[in-house]
Amino acid sequence: MKLIIAIVQPNRLEAVKEALTEVEVFRLTVMDCQGFGRQKGQRTVYRGHEFTINLLRKVQLQIAVNDEFVEPTIAAIVKAGRTGEKGEIGDGKIFVLPMDDCVRIRTGERGRDAI
Repeated sequence: MKLIIAIVQPNRLEAVKEALTEVEVFRLTVMDCQGFGRQKGQRTVYRGHEFTINLLRKVQLQIAVNDEFVEPTIAAIVKAGRTGEKGEIGDGKIFVLPMDDCVRIRTGERGRDAI
């Protein structure tokens, strides 16, 4: 079992959800977040004054999957989360973490069956 954490641009969220549905990944948690990576924020002009926005709005997805779904999930997120053919700085990141256990609260099921 793995926990996949993906950080993507908010305007790519619907495309990522559709791509995940195509690979039969239906359960995910979505959170609004802020951050920056290589792009180190964004310069903008407001009422004639230039200033830097250090934290950019992003969306974080948390998806718990069984091992056989890891690669299809990653491929779907990369395909739908990328801007254009080659992508751009700021498209996001995917982190894959081992998950020791999962418990379904309603039934008490554990492990693979709980996902």
